[in-house]
Amino acid sequence: MSPTTTQPPAETPARFSDVKGWFWPADQLLFDWFLTRQAQTPGLRGDLLELGAYLGKSAIFLGGYLRPGEEFTVCDLFDSPAPDVSNSAEMDRSYATLTRRAFEANYLAFHPELPTVVQAPTSVIGSRLTAGSCRFIHVDASHLYEHVHADVAAARKLAARDAIVAFDDFRAEHCPGVAAAVWGAVATMELKLVCITATKAYGTWGDPGPVREELVEWLATRADLWHGVEEVAGAPLIRIGGKNAKAPTPPQPLRPAQAGVPDASEATGVPGTPEVARPARPATGRAGRGLLGRVLGGRDRG
Repeated sequence: MSPTTTQPPAETPARFSDVKGWFWPADQLLFDWFLTRQAQTPGLRGDLLELGAYLGKSAIFLGGYLRPGEEFTVCDLFDSPAPDVSNSAEMDRSYATLTRRAFEANYLAFHPELPTVVQAPTSVIGSRLTAGSCRFIHVDASHLYEHVHADVAAARKLAARDAIVAFDDFRAEHCPGVAAAVWGAVATMELKLVCITATKAYGTWGDPGPVREELVEWLATRADLWHGVEEVAGAPLIRIGGKNAKAPTPPQPLRPAQAGVPDASEATGVPGTPEVARPARPATGRAGRGLLGRVLGGRDRG
């Protein structure tokens, strides 16, 4: 872990919803489910990695699942110049307010020390970390095809056996390069997609069977998440709708401004809607091997 050397600005987030970013309740639930499942799987260990951090919302969430002896690495350009003209234009257009200082201030409001921060293009990450060392990777950096394609290749190299890799913006209309890179990896790089939400795709280079089975079993218990399963590119793909999703308990600030005030603004799929009831941490019991087949046979609810 990096030493805590940067002093945060005077104003720091009082609650998780104060941190700007696009990390919706359905994906918070899935991050929690996948990471909790990993913690409950004997012998499954590894580091955490995020490519592209913006102001730290998903990084703050991920940091809560770091276990002793593991490392969490965040790679982002922050204030550094982009490596090429097209990427520089994207940075100027979308992330004009992004600074490393803001990221660190937000992260340190929830965690006592920073992750390992690599302030550089994500193209360097494959040479900075050990191959096969990461159990969970979140790819949310450039939207340009050539950069995302390289990020996918780096994720493949760094992924541990049965690691989960989440790809952001793979279906957004303004990010066709992300979609091309992710589906291209399915076609040519042996990536197996497990599930998709409105904003993220979750896949693995390991065996997707057990995790698909368990995920379908868990989804069947959730009244706040729609799901359907269909065959795509010769394999089952779980589609998840999170319009009514109830977020898990959010990360709690180290020094909340108002003790006892719940963080309810992101409790559902619609920002600003109060939470009705928070679900218990998801169970990860083993599902019957025939469950996914029964789902494919007629469970899709449209």
